[in-house]
Amino acid sequence: MSRVYWRSFFAVLVAVVAILLDQIIKIAVKLNMYLHESFPVCGDWFYIYFTENRGMAFGMEFGGKLFLTTFRLVAVSFLVYYLYRIVRNTKFPVGYVIAVALVFAGAMGNIIDSLFYGEIFTHSMGQIAKLVPFGEGYADFMYGNVVDMFYFPLFSFDWPRWMPFCGGEHFIFFSPIFNFADACISCSIVAILLFYRNCINKPLK
Repeated sequence: MSRVYWRSFFAVLVAVVAILLDQIIKIAVKLNMYLHESFPVCGDWFYIYFTENRGMAFGMEFGGKLFLTTFRLVAVSFLVYYLYRIVRNTKFPVGYVIAVALVFAGAMGNIIDSLFYGEIFTHSMGQIAKLVPFGEGYADFMYGNVVDMFYFPLFSFDWPRWMPFCGGEHFIFFSPIFNFADACISCSIVAILLFYRNCINKPLK
């Protein structure tokens, strides 16, 4: 079999496995935890903390929900085209192809939440969500919330009161709560910047 076939196979396999893992984790959390419920996994520095956000990675918000979902769909369309081109061009290393496939998988994982979760789940505020027939959920199509659960408050302290702007405030190192899809995107981008920077501007032909 050709090198292009195996490159395509690995890219698809990595993306599918990452999307499935992301959705399994999210659905398990959604169907078993109350919103803002948490439990420790490893001491005081790693928690499963169920939260939802309407925005982008790590709970950030920018623009309206419809804009964000549409932006994700457009970005994923470009990623699919780009991934197709670099898979067929054997000048791009397999590691780079896998990293881009993981970025696609992360983006797709969060898109699934935005598109469908509002339609198929009841809300989680004050109750554990349930699966319902399509269209009977807590929000319309494209208006679902993204499920986040990984929380790493590695250490915390109070700023001295004499500090300007933040004096007396409590600081938590790495307070964002994120999901597996976010981790796929961020870790892959870091790997690309560290090991495959020369591939970013390489011609696709």
